[in-house]
Amino acid sequence: MRMRTPAIAATAISALLLSACGGSPAEPDAEKSSGSDEKTVVLLTHDSFTLPKEVLAEFTEKTGYTAEIRHAGDGGELTTKIALDTGNPDGDAVFGVDNTFASRAIDQGALEAYTPSEVPAGVDEFNLPGDEEHHLTPVDNGSVCVNIDTEWFAAKKLTPPESLDDLAEPAYKDLFVTPGAATSTPGMAFLLATVAEYGEEGWADYWGKLMDNGTKVVDGWGQAYYSDFTQGGGKGTRPIVVSYDSSPAFTVKDGKSSTKALLDTCFRQVEYAGVLKGADHPEGAQALIDFMLSDSVQGALPESMYVFPVSSSVELPADWAKFAQQPTSPLAVEPEEIEKNREAWLATWSDTIAK
Repeated sequence: MRMRTPAIAATAISALLLSACGGSPAEPDAEKSSGSDEKTVVLLTHDSFTLPKEVLAEFTEKTGYTAEIRHAGDGGELTTKIALDTGNPDGDAVFGVDNTFASRAIDQGALEAYTPSEVPAGVDEFNLPGDEEHHLTPVDNGSVCVNIDTEWFAAKKLTPPESLDDLAEPAYKDLFVTPGAATSTPGMAFLLATVAEYGEEGWADYWGKLMDNGTKVVDGWGQAYYSDFTQGGGKGTRPIVVSYDSSPAFTVKDGKSSTKALLDTCFRQVEYAGVLKGADHPEGAQALIDFMLSDSVQGALPESMYVFPVSSSVELPADWAKFAQQPTSPLAVEPEEIEKNREAWLATWSDTIAK
């Protein structure tokens, strides 16, 4: 998912969906057991996964199971791994498959259907389209959005952009930087946003206009945000960047955020958890998925992994509630369409930015 912000180290962000969403590995990864202990549940996840020690301890206290965390690269690498290992997985449960890769895991048969014992209010809104058997349970969400430096635009007395169309206007020439779609999850999510907005026939032409207008494409989110963005803390010269809807919560000073997410440009990423087919301990995996929807986990997500909870029963941190606005109608592409066209879209995108 997906989904990361300026508070995370650059390596945690530029993995790739995409997205939605490596960070600091959780401590259980330091000493991996075989996972053969019947009270040990092995969770395969992406490199950005981390939860407070006390939350993982609560899982053990409530269920009797101990969660062993095994990191497996970014969200795309994680999904590829569980698909290749279908029926003979390296764990019991998986967390971190997002809506841009989910169809691959389901179509491969890598997951068992499971509906959690208790589903908090708000969760069903994030169910994966087409997954009627509930192979995947939504856990967190966040949107990749164009962000702007509001202080820069105010100082220049320049009206800031509001839409994707605006980014191709001459007024914003040489002001926009984005991570690449082939090298970062937020970059891929932004590409999908343009596919959703302009359709199969128009998105490549739009990218041609962006490039003609001086758009800068870099490898990863960290480079785009920290090096090129004017609010990234360095000597950046570009006041428009692809980042996240939560990013403005991390540029707050004196009660005011110096950045803003353009909510009409957002592509939502949702991260899911599931029981792996062939798991040694499927009941433990189910217990872990149930726990991922608990208030303890959902409430810890914003400050642990910089994503929004899917449960509406937990409160957001104060700065998030005030400055991390979410889009009401995010751009979307059906998971099946992404899976079918991903490689072709990336090839076209690469050709377009190279011209």
